[in-house]
Parts: sequence; C-alpha cells; structure tokens
Amino acid sequence: MNSEKKRKTADLLSICIKAGRAVKGFDSAKEAVVGGKAFCVLIAADASPKTAKEIRFFCEKSSVAAYDVLLEKSDIGRLCGKETAVLAICDEGFANGFGKSL
Repeated sequence: MNSEKKRKTADLLSICIKAGRAVKGFDSAKEAVVGGKAFCVLIAADASPKTAKEIRFFCEKSSVAAYDVLLEKSDIGRLCGKETAVLAICDEGFANGFGKSL
C-alpha cells in the first residue's frame, strides 16, 4: 500500500514539476505561501523537524495545506533536479490531487 501511494505521489509530482507549477526549496516555497500563490506545500519524509515546523507555521498563518509525503529529499531530487525538503504547489488542480492522495 505505501509503495503504491509513494509511486502515485511521485507520478503526480513529476507531472506538476514538468508543468512548471512546483516551487522548490524552503525560501521559495515560503515566498509562494506568504504571497498567496501556493495552494499546498509538500514536506519530504526526511525533512528536518525545524524545517517542517517553520513551513507549517507559514502555511497555517496563510491557510495553506501542508502535507507530509512518503518521498525523501533524494527522491524529490531525482524528479526535479534539486534535492529539497519543501515544495510549494502553485496550481489548485494539482493541490487537490495531492490532497486526495495524501
């Protein structure tokens, strides 16, 4: 079950990245959240507790959903070319897709 969920998340994230609707990195994701451009934020499974806490704070403050994903930073790096713990999704359709699958 978890491997299927992980695969589905990776597939959806791959499409989202190719469509140019994902913002990579903590600082860029924070700007997207605070600026009202992000519809949800994905947090890698191996993100540091401090990073996860800080991005959740900004998400809560801006009423943006934050999801923990089964993917690790290295998995995300293979998909988007940058190993990162935080991704902001700037498309409502993709955000709804992640909300349903996570």
